[in-house]
Amino acid sequence: MTFFKWSRTFAISRKEFFHIFRDPFTLGMAFVLPLLVVVIFGYAMEFNQNNVEVSFLDLDRSQSSRSLLEKMSSSNYFRLKQVRSPEEGMKSVKSDNSKAFIYVPPNFDKNIRSDVSEKIQVLIDGTDSAAAGVIQRYLIQITNNMSIEVHSNSRVSSTPFVSRYLFNPELNSKWFSIPGIMVVIMAILCTLLTSLTIAREWEKGSMELLLSTPVKPLEIILGKLFPYATLNIISVVTVYILARLWFDLPFRGSHIVFLFACFIFLAGYLALGLAISVILRQQLTAMQAAMIIGLLPTNLLSGFIFPVENMPQGFQWLASIFPVRWFMIVTRDQFLKGSSLVQLSFPIIAMGVASVILVSIAVVKFKGDLD
Repeated sequence: MTFFKWSRTFAISRKEFFHIFRDPFTLGMAFVLPLLVVVIFGYAMEFNQNNVEVSFLDLDRSQSSRSLLEKMSSSNYFRLKQVRSPEEGMKSVKSDNSKAFIYVPPNFDKNIRSDVSEKIQVLIDGTDSAAAGVIQRYLIQITNNMSIEVHSNSRVSSTPFVSRYLFNPELNSKWFSIPGIMVVIMAILCTLLTSLTIAREWEKGSMELLLSTPVKPLEIILGKLFPYATLNIISVVTVYILARLWFDLPFRGSHIVFLFACFIFLAGYLALGLAISVILRQQLTAMQAAMIIGLLPTNLLSGFIFPVENMPQGFQWLASIFPVRWFMIVTRDQFLKGSSLVQLSFPIIAMGVASVILVSIAVVKFKGDLD
């Protein structure tokens, strides 16, 4: 009876490393693709709205109305264009020449200085709901700042509260998107690269030769997964350095906590790729399945783009099955908030449970196929 030996596991890992270093596709996927994806998505996924074309009609022509319009114009948010009538302003929004129309009514200055309720009508193009929400937020921010200035000498401010943004004061969208991109890259690379390893052995016919040796199934699994775990860790470190130096992304958490979460996450998605490889046994079909399984849950159910909390309850339960949903929370927290391991215990434990389930499925399936 043969027992588990690390020497056989390391021998399989060494063989896999040799194959990786001789394969330009694998090296490119591991080192070049993550950098390209971060740079491209880092600039392309821009949720902030800058230099938005906005039409305005100022019927008050007072110091307050001019001050308000100057604040809008001097910001990087808006590019103002004057119109001569409300109809022309509406037409500019309908024709997509402007994203919003601002109407300043007569007696605006007189009313706000005498504490009479006064409203500025703003018509925003709602065809792009995300952009419309951002434009509205910018307008509220500017008008609130002006309200504070106008009533600074009053006993009672007209603004019921003063708010500020924690962890991301300037609401920089890159601080939100780039940690998410890191998680997406890890999930896809883990699933894609690992899905090819066992399938390649079956296609070449070398798996039968490997099984004729005293090597145990667990040694094969660990020996095959260790090189790809190493590649993914190197890829994460490379992307982390790029995010910190190129995009000036802060990291307020603990590197130990982050790496600990990385290892748990990698275990689950490496096992997922292994299960795909064992089930399909062909590199092309394994790659296609890995792209589908890796991309869809990662993009739709992880909270990368769409908040999981806004999904129907059934989809929230489905998202909880995948480790990527919890790792997304941990990664963004460590970059922007810096919570401790105790504070992140729930998402880390949930991610660990999901990873253990995926590892168990992969091991059972692999052993079942060998038997």
